[in-house]
Amino acid sequence: MADKYTEEEINAIKDKILGALENVIDPELGIDIINLGLVYEISFEDNGFTEIKMTLTTMGCPLADLLTEQIHDALKEVEEVGEIKVNLVWYPAWTVDKMSRYARIALGIR
Repeated sequence: MADKYTEEEINAIKDKILGALENVIDPELGIDIINLGLVYEISFEDNGFTEIKMTLTTMGCPLADLLTEQIHDALKEVEEVGEIKVNLVWYPAWTVDKMSRYARIALGIR
């Protein structure tokens, strides 16, 4: 069976997913999860299965369910995405070094 999408198309879909995830805002910090550096990996398969491998700023973060729900809502905007799995990982541990320049400036971190 031939692949449904070319590698180029998969990369374009991942870009759309990335764009959608920029709309998921961490309510405590007011910055999106992409610029915070919380998303470590985006996997997309031909059948639409999408896995987001991400972490949180702290292990006991009470926002895990809220952020997961927001991710599901945001990815509804990407028509190629079917089943979604959000996989929380704790390694490597998140540090402020993973934040974008934009996020650092917005939060006053040098």
